[in-house]
Amino acid sequence: MTSARIEVEHLGYRYAAGGAPALDDVSFSVGQGEFVSIVGPSGSGKTTLLRCVAGLAAPTSGEVRIDGVVVRDVPPGLALVFQDYGRSLFGWMTVHDNVDLPLRRRALSGEERQRRVASALAEVGLAGSAARYPWELSGGMQQRVAIARAVAYAPQILLMDEPFASVDAQTRSDLQDMALSVWRAHGSTVLFVTHDIDESVYLADRVVVLSPAPATVAAEIAVDLPRPRDQVETRAMPAFVTQRAAVARLIRRPGVGTP
Repeated sequence: MTSARIEVEHLGYRYAAGGAPALDDVSFSVGQGEFVSIVGPSGSGKTTLLRCVAGLAAPTSGEVRIDGVVVRDVPPGLALVFQDYGRSLFGWMTVHDNVDLPLRRRALSGEERQRRVASALAEVGLAGSAARYPWELSGGMQQRVAIARAVAYAPQILLMDEPFASVDAQTRSDLQDMALSVWRAHGSTVLFVTHDIDESVYLADRVVVLSPAPATVAAEIAVDLPRPRDQVETRAMPAFVTQRAAVARLIRRPGVGTP
């Protein structure tokens, strides 16, 4: 693995003082340019973990470091894509203006902002939708807008919290391939939370499996599949089937066997 970009060390989190822990001694790292998936049983604290990495929640114990600096607020150069794209987009703003919104906080010329917005929309297949409004788009297209907004920001680190959970199966496959295309083009470091075992293996270089709450790291599974990946060919590979089964076994029968 390349040098660590994200380091999570002995991370613990409680929702209330004296309450039961959601995370308990979680440790792992993510290398520069690596695509890492996080999976775990329902309620295992996947989203809470991502919020701690993003600086949106303060851990009860342990720490998160990005480029060696302890995270105490949202780090610069980081973008987050949520599952609920409907709430992350502003319905009264055009697609263009939604994507442009975070760029207004940066020291960029109007020309550079326009270039970034146009390039990001083209990357996610929405080059002709800049003047439309989110409510005019399908769910899959709305999530593409949310991803375009992150891409336009040119983040060094991209966090994604179950971003494809609310769309149909075909759209989900298309979005998975689009996400891989964007990742290859920009070389960002990606931490991707999902509850879909197949998705976690298909996308990632490595899968971090959390135990049931209070969550710790049950295993880290290296995904030995060639890139670029294909929805049909990759999923038919014996290695994909084996690694998918290893992740499923850890989630459905925690503590029984190792990959």
